[in-house]
Amino acid sequence: MKILPCTVWLTGLSAAGKTTLAHALAAGLVAKSMACDVLDGDVLRQTLCRDLGFSRQDRRENVRRVATRCRKLNDAGIIAIAALVSPYGADRDMARHLVGIDRFLEVFVSTPLSVCEERDPKGLYRKARAGEIPNLTGIGDVYEVPLRPDLAIDTSQQPSGTSVIAILHTLESRKMLSISQ
Repeated sequence: MKILPCTVWLTGLSAAGKTTLAHALAAGLVAKSMACDVLDGDVLRQTLCRDLGFSRQDRRENVRRVATRCRKLNDAGIIAIAALVSPYGADRDMARHLVGIDRFLEVFVSTPLSVCEERDPKGLYRKARAGEIPNLTGIGDVYEVPLRPDLAIDTSQQPSGTSVIAILHTLESRKMLSISQ
């Protein structure tokens, strides 16, 4: 198995399935003896980015820190899997350039807002609709849909196993990894 240590950047609304997909992808990579690390937005907000809020500037800094961490992981030979809402296109572009264009795969987890609201495991959408959370992405703040993602996956239509295969095939077609020897 040949790899170019890369970053798989999963972006989408809260409850779109980014974290579930990230962990499924990590399990698939580990099963193929590839070193990887999942950087989950919720966990990072409790550790690396605990001093940041949700203003546009803080969101940008959150993305910058995560992209810098991804680059360091890639430099160490590890595949980074980042699962962040990352709502702004300019911030995702910044992440792509920080990591390196040739080793950045943007996956838009395109699950519709209505499905995300139905899932709502943390009650964020319910609170946002009740006015308790201003500026929740998708409700009180914009989510800028990626214009040219490397891959789009709707987790309400595609099971995680099929999604993982699609990501692996995209990585292989972009020459970031070679599954067949």
